[in-house]
Amino acid sequence: MAFVPYALTRPFLFGLDPEKAHELTLSTLARMQNTPLQRLWAQPRVDDVVTVAGLRFPNRVGLAAGLDKNGRCIDALGAMGFGFIEVGTVTPLAQPGNPKPRIFRLPQADALINRLGFNNDGLDAFLANVQASHSFRARGGILGLNIGKNAATPIERAVDDYLIGLSGVYPHADYVTVNISSPNTKNLRALQSDEALDGLLSALQDRRAELSRGQARTVPIFLKIAPDLDADQVAVIAATVQKNGIDGVIATNTTLSREAVKGQPHAEEAGGLSGTPVFEASNTVIRQLRAALGPKTPIIGVGGVTSAETARAKIAAGADLVQFYTGFIYKGPALVAAAARALAQPRR
Repeated sequence: MAFVPYALTRPFLFGLDPEKAHELTLSTLARMQNTPLQRLWAQPRVDDVVTVAGLRFPNRVGLAAGLDKNGRCIDALGAMGFGFIEVGTVTPLAQPGNPKPRIFRLPQADALINRLGFNNDGLDAFLANVQASHSFRARGGILGLNIGKNAATPIERAVDDYLIGLSGVYPHADYVTVNISSPNTKNLRALQSDEALDGLLSALQDRRAELSRGQARTVPIFLKIAPDLDADQVAVIAATVQKNGIDGVIATNTTLSREAVKGQPHAEEAGGLSGTPVFEASNTVIRQLRAALGPKTPIIGVGGVTSAETARAKIAAGADLVQFYTGFIYKGPALVAAAARALAQPRR
């Protein structure tokens, strides 16, 4: 157990503006990681080794991309017991994202709305942070690097940004995630359509083949998709993923639906809704993906994991691994151990 229970710090953090609380937390973790002060939040990792996409995951619980966009706190977050951590989304060039305010809490629903818009310091700064991290991976942790396109890049040139991102992160990633599902970059989700997705994934697979030959290793690629898809769209995505040799799918990103939070403060703010309200939609997409992909293609389930029970439900829906972000904001590091223990139990 962490030396300082999250229950003591959450009231203070929730009394701040959400983005200020986020930045304060990351800045503190970045300063204190790999020092004796890390014991304030560190906790033992649940050992539950599983091999997915050829990678040996220490356990099946991961941190979703978006919390640490610049990869500043990999070791600090890893000390909380995660089996894998995904950082980003990173874009080729630094960009400020959308105007503030752009994060809103919906505590009645254990939810957040964000319209951050891929705010990050750019690929060079991101890679410097990734290379500076060491203790998480030294202990066997798996690191995913999540890539996206710059807002200023026309959607017709999106492939260029993803190829730059893949080439940059490839030498430093255990796996790479291609994020085409954020609702906060104009037209980005159009890349989930049939022809656009086929063109993007084909180009990425060709570039990966070049990088693999040069570095004598093949890094798995995952595609991150939205929950706001019907069964036919999911089937097209699954077929396109398999056609292009993409290793797996992360399901899902945030939702544009507000059905589950109608009438709550901030419910009508623009942006992606995450947390408990996206749980069922995410599980529906996971079930559809598993049916379309068959038993072997890996799926990482994310969306509404706030407890051991909801983590187990993701696996039951067809996921091989789980991630969370909003649940972590509301429940703290204890959720990591609780979810990891719950997922380990059926196999022991």
